[in-house]
Amino acid sequence: MSRSVLIVLLLAVAAVSTAATVLVINSSDGGKSALTAEQRAAREKFFGSGKDLPPIKDGQEMRPRW
Repeated sequence: MSRSVLIVLLLAVAAVSTAATVLVINSSDGGKSALTAEQRAAREKFFGSGKDLPPIKDGQEMRPRW
């Protein structure tokens, strides 16, 4: 085999594998559905609610003054 044929074959294999990877990744994203109410409640219970935290008063300074 000549060097140019080998390079063309390697580029073709790389292109096909890249296309296959993109197709597999894109097809799996389409199957995701919205969270059910039960899943949403479990997520909020585990991670905590999305409420804003209260402001910090008289907090510790970032860098000590020595």
